[in-house]
Amino acid sequence: MIDYSPFWKTLEKSNENWYTLTNKHNMSHSTLHRLKHNKDVSTKTLNDLCRILHCQICDIVQYVPNDNDQKL
Repeated sequence: MIDYSPFWKTLEKSNENWYTLTNKHNMSHSTLHRLKHNKDVSTKTLNDLCRILHCQICDIVQYVPNDNDQKL
């Protein structure tokens, strides 16, 4: 399972917040909602977040093994 909890920690340490992401950087509320609920987001979104927050992908996302993952 892809988990976005690192994103929230990184966001908390930054000068950005939900308001600035949506108003200054034009990120949609639905995208942030998707991140909050560990739903799929595009690699473009991940790229934008890394650029905005001046961080690496591992500061935004992590993989957590889960029995509910799709069977391969």
